[in-house]
Amino acid sequence: MEKFTGLIGIFTLLGIAVLLSNNRKKINLRTVFSGIALQFVLAFFILGTSFGDPIFRALDNAITTLVSFSDAGSTFLFRSYAPDIGYSPSLENFAFRTLPTIIFFSSLISVLYHFGIIQKIVKMFAKIFQKTMFISGTESLSVSGNIFLGQTEAPLMVKPFVDKMTKSELMAVMTGGFATAAGGILAIYVSWLSDIPGIAGHLLTASVMSAPAALVMAKIIYPEVEESNTMGDVSIEIEQTTTNAMEALGNGATTGLKLAANIAAMLIAFLAFVAMINYLLSFVGTSWKIFLVFFLNHWHGLWEFRGKKLVYWLH
Repeated sequence: MEKFTGLIGIFTLLGIAVLLSNNRKKINLRTVFSGIALQFVLAFFILGTSFGDPIFRALDNAITTLVSFSDAGSTFLFRSYAPDIGYSPSLENFAFRTLPTIIFFSSLISVLYHFGIIQKIVKMFAKIFQKTMFISGTESLSVSGNIFLGQTEAPLMVKPFVDKMTKSELMAVMTGGFATAAGGILAIYVSWLSDIPGIAGHLLTASVMSAPAALVMAKIIYPEVEESNTMGDVSIEIEQTTTNAMEALGNGATTGLKLAANIAAMLIAFLAFVAMINYLLSFVGTSWKIFLVFFLNHWHGLWEFRGKKLVYWLH
């Protein structure tokens, strides 16, 4: 039965999406089935073939090595100047070991973006999704960008077309942003789960597979009923906002710092609220238990049938 858990999960999620669909009659089954098939093809190529496995392992080693580079910066910043101490054991935690990874990866993505490398990779994925899933150029480009870029950066790649996009395309853009783990967030997971063998490759594979999955869910929940302006290939000249690699690195570090600070603040607030709610629930549960014990032990005899009459009396 465990072998079919994944399939059961897939059909359950698809069923929920169909129930939430705003126009079930307009769901494009060709897009849905081709998107699901594309996920299986990607998974089989990476995990089930003799030539895909070396690629998977190479990507895993590359990402793990990249994550380890961030230790050089964080160690220099947080190390102790006391002799023979080095990196203080008290700083071996999420805030000082894991969050700095976001800053490094954000800078790396920014530099690669400056040289146009990210754009070329994104456009390659966009063409694959567009040709196989029969979707418009703008949504395929934006969702492909979410594999490497964040929720705010990826839509900038289709900024000239945003005001002309259909509601279904906008749904795909937003869904793609929520479905993938890009850049710095991916680095956090790799750093946090480093004890699991091959975790970097698995997470990258999951991020790539999440792109067609997001498109499938978006096209089920909000099917295309309008005429798209970008059903063909989209030619977009990405606006260059940095003049050199050092500026790109600095801008990326600043963006990564803001993201790391936001994550830290949200974790503090969220976990504190969870602790507070747990306390309140346990308090209510304990109070209710005390009330029930008191009532059952001392007041269970308040009412009694005597013959045909219900008589009130104290226990």
